[in-house]
Amino acid sequence: MTATASGRPGSARLTPRHDPGQPTTAVPDLAALQQRAAERAAERAGGRDRLRGHIVCDGLVRIFKTEGVEVVALQGLDLVIDRGELVAIVGASGSGKSTLLNVLSGLDTPTAGIARVADYDLLALSNRRRLAYRREMVGFIWQQTGRNLLPYLTAVENVELPMKLAGRRGGRRERARRLLDLVGVGHCADRRPGRMSGGEQQRCAVAVAVANDPEILFADEPTGELDEATGAEVFAALRTINAELGVTIVVVTHDHAVADQVRRTVAIRDGRTASEVRRTARTTADGGTELVSEEYAVLDRTGRMQLPAPFVEALSLRDRVRLTLEPDRVEVRPGDRAHAEESE
Repeated sequence: MTATASGRPGSARLTPRHDPGQPTTAVPDLAALQQRAAERAAERAGGRDRLRGHIVCDGLVRIFKTEGVEVVALQGLDLVIDRGELVAIVGASGSGKSTLLNVLSGLDTPTAGIARVADYDLLALSNRRRLAYRREMVGFIWQQTGRNLLPYLTAVENVELPMKLAGRRGGRRERARRLLDLVGVGHCADRRPGRMSGGEQQRCAVAVAVANDPEILFADEPTGELDEATGAEVFAALRTINAELGVTIVVVTHDHAVADQVRRTVAIRDGRTASEVRRTARTTADGGTELVSEEYAVLDRTGRMQLPAPFVEALSLRDRVRLTLEPDRVEVRPGDRAHAEESE
């Protein structure tokens, strides 16, 4: 049994995970979920040729002024996220990941560079168009559960509220209940937040964030206040929304255990993208499927990249390094060691 996700033409379709009274099917693996998300995203976009470059950042800069001192939070960051991807952005405190999320969600204005989401140029938005962007294009989940839900409304009323504010008239209650069921908290429909656990509140917040069928969902440390098991339930809800609705999801987190549950993890260091981990499905000798993780350094458009901190520490790299071009690789050696070897 299916129901249209919104009244707009070409919108995603909403399918409950299971019907009441029917046996629960096994949860698909990460590769299957990713494939389903791409299919749903192609339906939303109007074809697979429109899947690429849903979010594009090129040389993105954000500078803050605090008491006359300039702080460069983003220092020429480059990033491309395709439609239907579920991406985790990780980094230490102060790395710029939350600033990036605020810029992409329309909560903050970039200083320079390119920041484009679908057809929206985030550097050139008028106040009116920025408001439309935040209402129609994106959903947002805060780390603090109290910021996501109104305490005097039930779960189903919280999910209905964004639809009411958007002027949607029919089918609000039915869609709200289906979304709650989709994220596994249908049993909380008539409860207020005070009668829900933290994990139930965050899963309800996921339903609220996609109530108006946004193209992109941003989540800022959505599991930061939860224990590991409860956090896994919230992240499973995000994966389900990604797979069933084709919504592009960007999760900012410092929790590398959460990042391991997605196909692509982007690490930010000192306001720039530093590395990526990509996980691909591979068929094993016995016919099964396994995910293989590979880490890549990110090369920007000017040829710069950040060496991983453990590599720098292991070889005591400082100030200058020597580069040697080989037929199939580039070698990086400590500058002082290379000089000593040449002297010998």
